[in-house]
Amino acid sequence: MFARITKFKMKPGSREGAQAKMEELKDQILGLDGMQHFTCAMNDDGSGYIVSMVSDQATSDGNAEKVKKLWGNFAEFLEGMPTPEGYDVVADWST
Repeated sequence: MFARITKFKMKPGSREGAQAKMEELKDQILGLDGMQHFTCAMNDDGSGYIVSMVSDQATSDGNAEKVKKLWGNFAEFLEGMPTPEGYDVVADWST
């Protein structure tokens, strides 16, 4: 399993609009090849992280253009375009 982790910062006052846009794009986000789990965590100041669990790095890398296009939908809300980073998953636990 592979994790794509993306730090982002939304413009002040844009959190609600960004959340609504994310809900609108939910099917596209979850429909990315190999997507197994998607988590978005955001503070009141608009800073946050996306953690996407994908089947493997090759599949994640293959999604790069689609992911960039999805982020483009948030341009009006973002302080800057985020850059995702990838990591091999060494533990994936739930209670």
